[in-house]
Amino acid sequence: MVFSPESGFKFEVLVEKDCSASNDPIWKLVFDLYKKQATGSDFDQIVHVSFTSGSTAEQQGVQSMVSQGVSSGQADVITNKVYPAAKALDGVQNPTDQQKQVLHQAMSEAVTSVDV
Repeated sequence: MVFSPESGFKFEVLVEKDCSASNDPIWKLVFDLYKKQATGSDFDQIVHVSFTSGSTAEQQGVQSMVSQGVSSGQADVITNKVYPAAKALDGVQNPTDQQKQVLHQAMSEAVTSVDV
């Protein structure tokens, strides 16, 4: 899915499935943030996050994105929590552990979000 949260930015959300050495499924939510170039209409990728699900709830959340699409609750968390956390890394060469944790927590919340 592609989202345009504000002028000059867009992000893509993808689900990937990999396998462990013991052939167990590994589910990942990939978030790529792009910023529009100063001239022209092209975008440059500025942040890439590959979130590997760990808990059962995270695995089920990522799997549900494959079969049911991104729910409105998940889209809300991605737009309002993941995007700002990723955008805060724009131009940061070495993110702090705290910045990484904020982004990781937002990704976890996005995959486990339930519509109410």
